[in-house]
Amino acid sequence: MKNYHQPSGLNNGLDFLISTDRTPEQAWAVVELLDDLRDRIFNHYLVSVQELLREERGITGDLQQELSNLDDLDF
Repeated sequence: MKNYHQPSGLNNGLDFLISTDRTPEQAWAVVELLDDLRDRIFNHYLVSVQELLREERGITGDLQQELSNLDDLDF
């Protein structure tokens, strides 16, 4: 079985098989469900997720200030 890159970075665990006999409509319904779930989780944890991403990416201070500092640069 081929190893696929996962957004989570996980590369081991239980295989998750997706049946190939589903209709395109059923597949799209699952995609919409996952999108809704992602949006609900993100909206609930918005501030915490933003802080986590800043920490992981090494961004410190006020993001708005950092963006306005970029506007001051001459290219």
